Amino acid sequence: MRRADRLFRIVQLLRSGRLKTARALAEKLQVSERTIYRDVRDLQLAGQPIEGEAGVGYTLRREFDLPPLMFSPDEVTSLVLGARMVRAWGGMRAAEAATTALARIEAVLPKEIAEKLDGIAMYAPEFQMSSEHRVLLDALHDACGERTVIQFRYTKLADTADEELLRTVWPLALAFWSGVWTLLAWCELRRDFRTFRMDRMAQFHATERNFTPKRGQRLSDFVQRVRKEARTQPMMREETITVSLPAFPSD
Repeated sequence: MRRADRLFRIVQLLRSGRLKTARALAEKLQVSERTIYRDVRDLQLAGQPIEGEAGVGYTLRREFDLPPLMFSPDEVTSLVLGARMVRAWGGMRAAEAATTALARIEAVLPKEIAEKLDGIAMYAPEFQMSSEHRVLLDALHDACGERTVIQFRYTKLADTADEELLRTVWPLALAFWSGVWTLLAWCELRRDFRTFRMDRMAQFHATERNFTPKRGQRLSDFVQRVRKEARTQPMMREETITVSLPAFPSD
């Protein structure tokens, strides 16, 4: 059983209002009591109103029980697929949040809809993104939001590891292209927009400097330029699009 499914089952079992011991939950879900303790703690941290303690039992406070949410089958499929994709390709924090958010949504779905969740046969493999890349993605996203100047060594597609260049950039946004996360940034070395594949970065460092983009250096300026060039250039080949954002060099 997937962990998200197990979290959902725990909440559903506790919604009955009767005290449930960790042993009873473990037997019902065919896991260890230690796993139940860990799952209950994570659900509590995620905001689920679970009361109780180890050795006594757990229950869900009924006054905080939310009314059922009504979603169409297609909406439920979209939510589940979106959460699975975030778990597979998101940063460490986003992946954990997707799991708990899905469990909370499942907990307030009508029973007839909730029972069909396991039948959604659309998945995203979670083993392709390393924990190191997940942590880096979180750091890059934080830098975009906080407008922190960052540095890293970067290897272009045609270069070897011995040809890494130190880059100092202003991170603006992240884009996901066919299994590759790409950072859009204003590069101090090139004095222009550049895109960088996250899997070709090394020795990432967030400086103590902050930046304020001026006209011509903002994300909106990049989008405007891309749209303009897209109208004047023939459609790019698919293999080019998967490497970098359209019309901009990735060095």
